[in-house]
Amino acid sequence: MRLLIDDADMGEIRRLYDLYPIDGVTTNPSILAKTGREPYDVLKEIRGFIGREADLHVQAIAMDAEGMVRDAQAIVKAFGEATFVKIPCIPEGFKAMKLLKTQGIRTTGTAIYTPMQAYLAAKSGASYAAPYINRIDDMGYDGIHVTKEIQDILAANRFGTMVLAASFKNSQQVLELCKYGVGGATVAPAVMDKFVNHAAVTAAVDVFVKDFENLAGEGTTMAELLKG
Repeated sequence: MRLLIDDADMGEIRRLYDLYPIDGVTTNPSILAKTGREPYDVLKEIRGFIGREADLHVQAIAMDAEGMVRDAQAIVKAFGEATFVKIPCIPEGFKAMKLLKTQGIRTTGTAIYTPMQAYLAAKSGASYAAPYINRIDDMGYDGIHVTKEIQDILAANRFGTMVLAASFKNSQQVLELCKYGVGGATVAPAVMDKFVNHAAVTAAVDVFVKDFENLAGEGTTMAELLKG
């Protein structure tokens, strides 16, 4: 499962890239707005940091298919061919996905709440289908169950489209989809930090260090012990 950061804060992106095996970054207009900066400057900085080959997802803003295509062309020209253009899964969006597929521009079907939206995005040539787990939950449905249904539909129909699950509220949701074998998850920093934030883990590491220091001296590391 590919693991992406769902954020546009450069401090958080640098921190998480330093710690974890990250495959890219996803953005949307709301995420960009939180930075309080010009969208182009933010996206350019993100692309410069993650490199030209890492996944970067940038959303088209136009509401008609022709406008979405123009947005997509401009996005890929500005940020490189490894950029996936997020297209909303609405009728005009499916039309845009079909057109962009013929141009070799990769798309991510976004704002997915139902399996049928994901099916149509895949049928239209999208590289990714991005269901919103938490938002589906907020509508009174089970976001994890819906996403598993989407995964099953994509697999049964042998689409090349992968799930890129988004809008998580806890690490357990990410784990459930990791076990199910979905293609990717894009996760906010606050949720990603909870992947391994367990008191038992910290306590075990602290005991190991204390036991070693009792043998070798406080503050002594293995490198220092063996350097002579």
